[in-house]
Amino acid sequence: MTRLTRFALLCLASAAVLVAAGCGNKEEFTTVGHTEGIYVTVDDLKYQIQISRILDPASPEDQAYLRGLPETEELAEDEVWYAIFLRAENDKDEPHEMATEFAIHDTEGTEFSPVEPDEEQNVFVYAPEELQPGTLSPELNSPASDNTIRGGLLLFKIPAGALGNRPLEFEIESPSGGQSAIIDIDV
Repeated sequence: MTRLTRFALLCLASAAVLVAAGCGNKEEFTTVGHTEGIYVTVDDLKYQIQISRILDPASPEDQAYLRGLPETEELAEDEVWYAIFLRAENDKDEPHEMATEFAIHDTEGTEFSPVEPDEEQNVFVYAPEELQPGTLSPELNSPASDNTIRGGLLLFKIPAGALGNRPLEFEIESPSGGQSAIIDIDV
């Protein structure tokens, strides 16, 4: 093989790499997160579980997360409070409505819906709104953003035995009827 032939093949291979790299400009979005911390997209908003965990009603920190519960909401002996701290981000050029419907599913097909504490009594509660371009929820410099968790609280009452039916999946439903997203929860 002559030098000229090798040079021509090298140039051709380089051009092919550049063309292939140019095809990667498509904006990708993910609707399945195999672990917390992965961003998923629902209706052009990105969502991320900052952390999820069982809350201890005897802990002073966790008592703050449990403020504003309806008086009728009590744990049965075999139940735990399970918190998901969720962040939403609008990196688009127009406003979008945040998701309002969520569920946790276990491997036996049981679905758990969130309990809704009073937003006026609990500053950590996930508060859906129309998220403006370039903004986050919870809003920067808010109590939910400034603590170590940095996410809006979604609170679930779950039988302790269901935590063993893993992986538990957290579903974010599309407010527009589009594609929902699923994130595996680290229990």
